[in-house]
Amino acid sequence: MASPVAGSRARKSTKPQVATRQLFGTDGIRGTANEAPMTPELALALGKAVAYVAGRNKAHTPRVLIGKDTRLSGYMIEQAIAAGICSMGARVILCGPIPTPAVAQLTVSMRADAGIVISASHNPYQDNGIKIFGDDGFKLPDDQEIEIERLMANDALLGPRPTGPGIGKASRLDDAGGRYVVFAKATFPRGLTLDNTRVVIDAAHGAAYKVAPLVFGELGASVTSIGVKPNGVNINKDSGALHPDNVRAEVVKRGAHIGIALDGDADRLIVIDEKGQIVDGDVVMAMCACRMLDDGQLGKKTLVATVMSNLGLERAITSRGGKLVRTQVGDRYVVEAMRNGGFNLGGEQSGHLIFLDHASTGDGIVAALQVLAIMVRTGRPLSELAKEAMERVPQVLENVTLRARQPLEQMRHLSLGTAKVKDALGADGRVLVRWSGTEPKLRIMLEGPNEDLLRTWAGDLAAAAKRDVP
Repeated sequence: MASPVAGSRARKSTKPQVATRQLFGTDGIRGTANEAPMTPELALALGKAVAYVAGRNKAHTPRVLIGKDTRLSGYMIEQAIAAGICSMGARVILCGPIPTPAVAQLTVSMRADAGIVISASHNPYQDNGIKIFGDDGFKLPDDQEIEIERLMANDALLGPRPTGPGIGKASRLDDAGGRYVVFAKATFPRGLTLDNTRVVIDAAHGAAYKVAPLVFGELGASVTSIGVKPNGVNINKDSGALHPDNVRAEVVKRGAHIGIALDGDADRLIVIDEKGQIVDGDVVMAMCACRMLDDGQLGKKTLVATVMSNLGLERAITSRGGKLVRTQVGDRYVVEAMRNGGFNLGGEQSGHLIFLDHASTGDGIVAALQVLAIMVRTGRPLSELAKEAMERVPQVLENVTLRARQPLEQMRHLSLGTAKVKDALGADGRVLVRWSGTEPKLRIMLEGPNEDLLRTWAGDLAAAAKRDVP
């Protein structure tokens, strides 16, 4: 029988080839559920490959944790992955719907050999995805994902399958959510409580619909919960981090001190202040990094962010004697830079925030607790803290869909236009042009003091790109 991923292998070439990932993107494998590549057949093959890698050179029977969000297709994919793992003689621990960071944390605390999350994060319910954590709680590096793809494409590499008593079995961890609640609460400073704090939480009908209200409520907050009635098809629908208007309205209506909007798998958040204003990931990073600088807790006085983070964040950090290191887009690259450099705080403007002293991946609940800790300690409203944290530089984003991808250096009109804009902005702004990681869409980002001029230039660059790829 043909491999479910055999068609993804690159053609042979006379030139040396560098192995690249065909299925895994910046955040695992993702696609429409029950269509290639996100099929039960692929999930079965992935389960076998992960069990093989996790159990290699181990004296014990490997154990693999599986968590998921609330999508209808999660049942189908979960069972297929579990079957693959059991067919290799490994054990499966089913955790049910829990946040992505909960899987990472439980993988470490339970001494499991790998953790698998079934989620398409902020995507609509029709999509689903798979991402993998190693036994250290971190997402797998590129080379291990490449190896897993190679094993999925060639079943013979897995060797003989066990039979009889050698076949693996699955069990359910009924208190997985409760264990994560205990972990998350422990990241909130001892001696502080959320008594007399009014919190609105929007769980996006996703993975945190049970645990998020418990975390904040058990710390003393008065919690109003929305987006906590998943039905399999309403995850992220007009709710959560991508649609914060509901939580904004509820914050104002309830006179709450803070609104917390999570995405489908709760690894990112958007914060809302008491006036109903959005506080994005850049501002949260500025608040937390400056506080950690003042307390001598920011590792090597350095914050890690992506190329998309606002120039105002960089200026805020450098003005306090700190440094900003930028990476390509993707929280996995932020974490990689943090680990390599010995840094403990990083994130993305979109709300992936990594507090490496507490968690090995982005965690929306843990991040929200760090913001609340600053609010409780200072006794000041979030709107004031956010305003003084950083002064945002006007930023304009333009997306251009083209018929095909071309190397940027070969796009002559775009290259000339980009150079002119960079010269005009000088040290007062930034220009970033990059391809989307998944589609033939060019992303143009400009920052500078004059927003109207930025919009004009963004339109000019978009037109130049269309001339290069007519």
